[in-house]
Amino acid sequence: MSTSEKDSGSAPEKSNIYPAVPRSVILKLLGFTLAMIVAPIGSYFATVDALFSDSIANWRGNSTYAGALAAIIANVVLIAYIVVAFNEDLAEQASDKESKKTR
Repeated sequence: MSTSEKDSGSAPEKSNIYPAVPRSVILKLLGFTLAMIVAPIGSYFATVDALFSDSIANWRGNSTYAGALAAIIANVVLIAYIVVAFNEDLAEQASDKESKKTR
């Protein structure tokens, strides 16, 4: 206990233990992080032999096309995250304007 608390005789204040970032934002970030890892790598390995193989006899696929598809998938996930974050920010700004109007 500090000397100012002893002098004033008041009880110590409870600390705020809630996170600064809402749980929904953290879960969205974790979801998009997982998608950014799994989707491109998964699309690469799913298509390198199945979709982009040269022929039935040649089991090795074209890794250039599969890598390009993985890069496109990574960009799609990134753009989706930006759109979701932008829409979330717009919704937050709209609710702030509504709360100011009601005052």
